[in-house]
Amino acid sequence: MAEPTPRRHEPRLRPAPLIFEPAEAAADPEHFFDLESIEDPRALLARATELTQAFRAAADRAVEFQAVAAAQLADPRRFDRLTPADIAEQAEWTEDYAKKMVEFGRDLMRGDTEGRTSADPV
Repeated sequence: MAEPTPRRHEPRLRPAPLIFEPAEAAADPEHFFDLESIEDPRALLARATELTQAFRAAADRAVEFQAVAAAQLADPRRFDRLTPADIAEQAEWTEDYAKKMVEFGRDLMRGDTEGRTSADPV
């Protein structure tokens, strides 16, 4: 389970760096951030855990950016605002999820995130 996303008044933890994968390594389906080359199970567990935390942090952060973008696109002050259905279609979400993301994005933009335990608005 992912840890709660830090709020604006809390410093963000820096996850392990996601080292760039060269194209030839990424093309190999067995290659994944060089984990397959780690023979020591303790080292493998440590590095795999670092990567897991980094991916979770990245996913949480990306969801927050999605929510802010959805809220901005749905802003009634925009002459070109989108409906939740339009946003859902563009982001490949359901319309109900788009509505929740718009609300979550508005909360984030206001700095009102108390009580949320993750970036996922559902």
